[in-house]
Amino acid sequence: MTQSLYYLQSEKRVMHCVALGLRFRFPLWNPVRKKAFAVAKLFHSSSSCHCAPSSVKLLSLLSDVRPLTTMENIWTRGSVDKNKRMVESLQRYGIIKSKKVAEVMEQIDRGLFVQSDTPAYIDSPMQIGYNATISAPHMHATCLELLKEHLQPGMRALDVGSGTGYLTACFAIMVGPQGCAVGVEHIPELASFSIKNIKKSSASSLLEGSLSVHVTDGRLGWAELAPYDAIHVGAAAPEIPNALIQQLKPGGRMVIPVGTILQDLKVVDKKLDGSVSIRTETSVRYYLHVSSLSNGELLKNYSILLSFNAIQFVFEIDLGLVWDGFLTVS
Repeated sequence: MTQSLYYLQSEKRVMHCVALGLRFRFPLWNPVRKKAFAVAKLFHSSSSCHCAPSSVKLLSLLSDVRPLTTMENIWTRGSVDKNKRMVESLQRYGIIKSKKVAEVMEQIDRGLFVQSDTPAYIDSPMQIGYNATISAPHMHATCLELLKEHLQPGMRALDVGSGTGYLTACFAIMVGPQGCAVGVEHIPELASFSIKNIKKSSASSLLEGSLSVHVTDGRLGWAELAPYDAIHVGAAAPEIPNALIQQLKPGGRMVIPVGTILQDLKVVDKKLDGSVSIRTETSVRYYLHVSSLSNGELLKNYSILLSFNAIQFVFEIDLGLVWDGFLTVS
């Protein structure tokens, strides 16, 4: 982490580094969090953002910073710029734990599912247009790890808020031609874009049968092909939609971010008797499902994400109000 901070090249990257540094499961007032902000302020007050402060000061401030989430900040000289290296980094830092997830993320090139001018392999959410993002690689890996036992060949998977189609394609590869992978997206242009992307990927042949993308309100799921062994939701909702619980197969699992300002990644397991258990995997920061909010709530809750000045926001906010989870730097 010290090296990552030392080679930062702009204030926005400084704050992205701090945002990554906040992915700790610590209380809001933890000294480690305070030190992360102190480091950011050192950079912010520097006369030139291309010059790091003295290594002595930096090492002193960071002496006890030990993130529980071990993915390094890769806005550095060693930035991951190829899909295979991205996957290897996710493995090295314990995000990808299984061979199965590593193989599918190597097979489906993330670069095919982002805008052409986007640095595809950096561990950060990326804008994909229409006020939407593709999640960071570590979040895709986390969700695939949580769902991998429910993405066996022949199983059925639903990707809600499928965006550019990346995870839908991963699901299709994992469940194979005998299974079923369904993406649902409420923005028609993104749904069309996702199909074009999938056609360029190794999942292209599955579009003729087991893989499909549909335009609909994600909260409604896709009942026509239910029930599903695995459901992934790529946008936060204030609460878990009942329709998705109904479409989850007994023995199946759903992964969904829940909340508005404060969000948790929930793991929903439906037992064979139909009862449901819900646990929190971690704190997260996803875009909210647009249709789940009124206009007033949209302005209030999205202002940080959609018209975001990272430096101004983080330095002006009271430290006690900073939440655990993921900050999106646009």
